[in-house]
Amino acid sequence: MNCLFCSIIDKQIPADIVYEDEHVLAFRDINPQTPQHMLVIPKQHIATLNDANEADALLLGRLSLAAAKLATQQGFAEAGYRTVMNCNAHGGQTVDHIHLHLLGGKALGWPPFTDQLKTV
Repeated sequence: MNCLFCSIIDKQIPADIVYEDEHVLAFRDINPQTPQHMLVIPKQHIATLNDANEADALLLGRLSLAAAKLATQQGFAEAGYRTVMNCNAHGGQTVDHIHLHLLGGKALGWPPFTDQLKTV
């Protein structure tokens, strides 16, 4: 398997790691969309959210809890933040390893995109 995020987990590719535990790794995004933009990933490889199953429910919950802990540690939890998980090409997923974007450090608008809605 040639997975960018698995290589980061294995420390074969450097990353600005900001959180790590037994199940989860988080690092700063190399192309930040907000002043605080981190990726929270499971250490277990799951390509897309569509590939997750009931047995992965606890792991998916750990991603959200790690993001909340990280937002607190980084000092922007009280002001607020957004978590986003993209799935497949039309969802904006560019790395085939599930990951949760943690976005904060500024007020975020809604809807989160600027282009017009398009049907697929």
